[in-house]
Parts: sequence; structure tokens; C-alpha cells
Amino acid sequence: MAWWKAWVEQEGVTVKGSSHFNPDPDAETLYKAMKGIGEWHLQPCQAGPGPLPWGEVLTRRSNAQRQQIAKSFKAQFGKDLTETLKSELSGKFERLIVALMYPPYRYEAKELHDAVKGLGTKEGVIIEILASRTKTQLREIMKAYEEDYGSSLEGDIQADTSGYLERILVCLLQGSRDDVSGFVDPGLALQDAQDLYAAGEKIRGTDEMKFITILCTRSATHLLRVFEEYEKIANKSIEDSIKSETHGSLEEAMLTVVKCTRNLHSYFAERLYYAMKGAGTRDGTLIRNIVSRSEIDLNLIKCRFKQMYGQTLSSMIMGDTSGDYKNALLSLVGSDP
Repeated sequence: MAWWKAWVEQEGVTVKGSSHFNPDPDAETLYKAMKGIGEWHLQPCQAGPGPLPWGEVLTRRSNAQRQQIAKSFKAQFGKDLTETLKSELSGKFERLIVALMYPPYRYEAKELHDAVKGLGTKEGVIIEILASRTKTQLREIMKAYEEDYGSSLEGDIQADTSGYLERILVCLLQGSRDDVSGFVDPGLALQDAQDLYAAGEKIRGTDEMKFITILCTRSATHLLRVFEEYEKIANKSIEDSIKSETHGSLEEAMLTVVKCTRNLHSYFAERLYYAMKGAGTRDGTLIRNIVSRSEIDLNLIKCRFKQMYGQTLSSMIMGDTSGDYKNALLSLVGSDP
């Protein structure tokens, strides 16, 4: 499934919210729990009918429902729910729960702002978001970024990156790759493949801008045809050529565009796997991808994860995390495929 189709897949949603939703009791449950205990703990689900345990309220509600809970919380108790949660929680669990409270585009804008303005630029976060979102999604993220931080996302990226990495990120921000029609011009695809070969394998050195222009302005369906033609001409995959012709963050950006074009769900499965594989956990990557995909295509990502790595996403989370943080992640991920 290419990146530009994945957002319409309703069967991919793991967090669908409550069908009999009322924000007022949820807000009251949260208030009583925090007031009474002073710390947030996720309780196991109670058997049988009745209200959900207070610790599972936020992971079992859709983002739109969480926004209504926050409004009710402020109306009933005169406090900002997100700020109250921050004062009660700490560490990775706080980071996860606070992430759930952001509206989707504001959350992605925040992640980008942290990546650009934090200590050292986190190019991987910027590449991940810009290469995997549709034109409409990018437009909304840029709008949220400007509203929340008073500056242009494009301008901040330009100020914090340089060279060909800056160029590919700015090109990706333009969102020129969307293609609803699925039309492919075979002649143009062959020409693009020949141009890529001439810009890389055929010459000493690399014409990086030719790679950037084609990868960032052609539709996903068109690029898939280009990749096929390229392999016939070069006798190697486009991925192998990118690895031999580029390096560092530019290589990562180009490869991410290719991965998202080939199969978006495989790309996110890989991101989640390597967030947990080996020593330590890349919690930022784990949280961002589970939260941001939970109402889009996380079920489909889970299926690809199991096919690619021979284990379920849930089992890897169970082995790599602990406590309230683990339980909240598992609640968002849902049952195994």
C-alpha cells in the first residue's frame, strides 16, 4: 500500500473511541483519580459492564473525544487537562499521555518544532513526517505550526539545515507527489529512469538535484514505474544506487521517500521495529508512530510488522517496555492480528 492511499483505510484504525460517549463523566473520572491518588496508574480492565477504569479513559477514546474531555475538564474544574496531566505524570508515560492530548496536526507540528528547535536537529523525525504525509496533511501541519509557534515550518527548516538535505526537505514540504488518478505516462517514466541513471551510476559523482526533483515531484504510482524501469537499465535497485551515490541524512531522506512509495505500512513497521530492537528504546519514535497512526492505519502496520519480523508488535512492546507506559501502548495498539 503506497503512502498516498493509506490514509483512506478505515480498517486500519486501532483507536475508534467510545460509541456511547459523554465527556463529562470521563472528565470527572480523571479529576477524581488525580485528586485522590496524585499519580497516574493504568488499571487493568474490569470484567463485565460498568465504567472503564479511570486509567484507560484516554487510550480508549478517539482524539476528537479527548478534545471534548479536555473542554469538559476545564468547564467543570477550572483547570487545563494537559497541564494537569503534566504535573501528575513523569517520564515516558507523561510523554505518551500528553501526546494523546494534542489534536493530530498540532502534535505533528510539535514534533517537528522539537526536532528543529531542540538541542541538535533531529533530521530523522523531520524526514519521517515530511516523506510519509499527503499534501493535505502537510498543509494542515504547516498551518498548525505557524499558529502554535509564530513562524514558518519551511523557514525554520531552511534555517536549521543546509545543502541538499535542506533542498529535499523543502521540496517534500510542497506536497507535489499526491496522485488520486493513478495515471502513469510510460514514456515519461522511462525518461525519468534514464535521467536518474545518467545522474548517478553513469557519471563520476552524482547530480543530486535530479534525484531530488524526480523523487519529490512525481506521483507514487509514477515512481513505482520509474523504479521498475530503472532496475532494467542499471541492473540494480534504486535503493542500492541511492546507497552508493549518497550518504548521511540525504541518503536517509531519499530512501524514506522510496520506502513510503513502495509500501507505507512496511515503512512504519520498520520504524517501530528498530525503535525497540537492540539496546535501549527510541521512545520518541515509538510514541510518535503509535499515537499518530492509531486512528489511521495501525492495524495494517501491525499486520506488516508480523509478516516482516515474525512476531507481533504487542509482543515486542511487552518485552521492551514496562509499567503504565507499556499498558498504555498496548491499549493503543489493540489486539494482535
